Amino acid sequence: MTTLTDRPNTALLIIDVQNGVVSSSHNRDGVVANINALIDKARTADVPVVWVQHSDEELEYGSETWQYVPELARQDSEPLVHKKYPDSFEETDLESVLAERKVGRLIVTGAQTDVCIRSTLHGAIVRGYDATLVADAHTTEDLSKYGAPAPEQVIAHTNLYWRWHSAPGRQGGTVETAEVTF
Repeated sequence: MTTLTDRPNTALLIIDVQNGVVSSSHNRDGVVANINALIDKARTADVPVVWVQHSDEELEYGSETWQYVPELARQDSEPLVHKKYPDSFEETDLESVLAERKVGRLIVTGAQTDVCIRSTLHGAIVRGYDATLVADAHTTEDLSKYGAPAPEQVIAHTNLYWRWHSAPGRQGGTVETAEVTF
């Protein structure tokens, strides 16, 4: 359904599951386990697994906090996209990585729900991709001291509004890990 021509393929996108991002995130271990299950499914189906890694003043490139969590292992053949903005497409090579693989549909996982996940979902739809959020494979930390709702409410709300998100010729949506098909 994507508006991108000649892009029949799907990719699994893993956003910012880094030590410094998810160390105190809601249901961290469950989310990481779900992402691992999705990685296995994608690899078995020969679907591209694309890793996105954020860096900034708090996540200094190469530092321990910048590293992906040890439970997730990227294969050398899998693309790694480095980013500095919440939207994984902004000033990165993500678009060219996806174009090279003829990807028009994204299965989105990772962190943080209320920043990089939402930004990337919207960025994908605006750029012509179908973007499905895996409802039980994204997380965020507790930012209630800044006025945000509790993490489980942020996650639930994001799942609720993305479930029916669409644009002309493009589709959002949510799915649980166990229901993902490639």
